[in-house]
Amino acid sequence: MTSIIRRVTVALGLSLSSILSAAAAESVYTKIDFDRCINLSSYEAGGSLHCAGHNGYGVLFKEGDLRQAVQFGHVERDDIFESFQPFNRANETIEWRLGSNGAPYATILRWFIENTDNNGAFSPATTGEVLVVSRVGQPGKAQSCVVGYVDAKANPGANDLARRIADTMTADFTCGTDSPVYHGTRGPLAGEPLRSIP
Repeated sequence: MTSIIRRVTVALGLSLSSILSAAAAESVYTKIDFDRCINLSSYEAGGSLHCAGHNGYGVLFKEGDLRQAVQFGHVERDDIFESFQPFNRANETIEWRLGSNGAPYATILRWFIENTDNNGAFSPATTGEVLVVSRVGQPGKAQSCVVGYVDAKANPGANDLARRIADTMTADFTCGTDSPVYHGTRGPLAGEPLRSIP
């Protein structure tokens, strides 16, 4: 009986810890200023840029074949390219989720998925919107990668869902081993992920 009570108490303690951790999290917002980014490489189909982020945590922006990829924080591996199979573009506003120490541990960034209609044309009616939750790379620690996706058009309260994913899944997500998935409802305009992690 005592061991059962102890297990329940520990479980409740862990749940309370998770709730308090999530409650302590806050968001700050920055914009990618492409005019101030540092050009790292360029080629005919794209290139890569290093841009300012938040409080010393930078943004590594990459583009290739009309698809974009973004990593955040202290990036140790710049050969990771996580995007979507359809042509796409990322929004410029980044939401950074901060822990109680003020350091960002996750980001939320909106992507626009350029689907085509039956005639092969792009239009606002066929453009999907996906919130991408990413891990922020820490100095000498975890790599930056995508943790999960939320279809912003198919889910009321999509931003809140993305924040819950950021606050509860980022810490235990292992880049290169775990695969990000869609959370909530996924509609027909949400793009199929494209991941290149050597």
